[in-house]
Amino acid sequence: MTVIENTQIVLASRPVADIDPKTTFRVQKESLSAELGPNEILVKVLYVSLDPAMRGWMRDVRSYIRPVRIDEVMRSSDVVQVIKTNNTNYKVGELLRATCGWQEYAVLKPSEDLVKIKAFPGVSPSTYLGVLGLTGLTAYFGLYEVGEIVKKGGPNCTVVVSGAAGATGMVAAQIAKHVFGCRVIGIAGSPDKCDFLVKELGLDAALNYKSKTFFKDLCAVTPKLIDIFFDNTGGDILDGCLRRIAFKGRIIVCGAISTYNDAIPKGPAYYSALITQRARMEGFIVFDYAAQYGKAIEDMSQWIKEGKLQSRETIVHGIERAPEALVKLFRGDNTGKMLVKVADEDSRSRL
Repeated sequence: MTVIENTQIVLASRPVADIDPKTTFRVQKESLSAELGPNEILVKVLYVSLDPAMRGWMRDVRSYIRPVRIDEVMRSSDVVQVIKTNNTNYKVGELLRATCGWQEYAVLKPSEDLVKIKAFPGVSPSTYLGVLGLTGLTAYFGLYEVGEIVKKGGPNCTVVVSGAAGATGMVAAQIAKHVFGCRVIGIAGSPDKCDFLVKELGLDAALNYKSKTFFKDLCAVTPKLIDIFFDNTGGDILDGCLRRIAFKGRIIVCGAISTYNDAIPKGPAYYSALITQRARMEGFIVFDYAAQYGKAIEDMSQWIKEGKLQSRETIVHGIERAPEALVKLFRGDNTGKMLVKVADEDSRSRL
């Protein structure tokens, strides 16, 4: 019987505040049998996606998905390559997006989580964890379904995006700017990131939320107030944008990364603006729109080809570095999508 040594990273404890990679996770080795059962496939993990949502998955609380169990492989979306197959629908060498978690290999059965990757020139397979993955889909459906950008979009529409240099934020900002022609202001955490948003992504303005004059600067760049606010951070940034929300404005609650490590998260102080401005603030989960993923990926693939949508990645190497890379994500060290590269693609086995 052929056996593969598989490195895994499991959840060892549930952090109360900040993640300590040494105590929150544990590296372990397992002997994985390469003998497959009916319809099973053996895959090698190439890339692992790191996402702010992982902090919520570590909490044993009611949510949209069950928490990761103690001693369970940490959950993640991955790009994988089929290296052995007992299923006629999957060929050796094919690339898939799958939920395998933080490990080097996995044996999988067919499920909705298995998505074949349709590569095209100029696009890395890792893009299917970013712009063409759940990250990009989150930006797409947040704008379309919650922000109603189809109705509101155009040059007279002011869109503000927090976490705009992050994986979801940069996609949302580019769609609003280059697909719908809105006036778009990005919020980020460093001068370099702000320069990237304006000079490389073409946004109209970018603000550093760490500046002492942040709210004054926000007022200056939103003279006609904020029609759509795509929020990835929560906290003080959300409060500032609530104070600037326009009549009938929309606040898309995508994430609240600034509060995820807080033992007792702070709620918004200026929510009464929702009453006075008859505005709407709504959360959403991308899984709710799974039936529409195909159309969204087609649209975003076309926008990439047209130069309307760029991808940027921050990559660390080696599955053992996933815990420290997750901490870096919460520190804001990344620009664009944060990924762990686990292995190289075997081009010789591609069909």
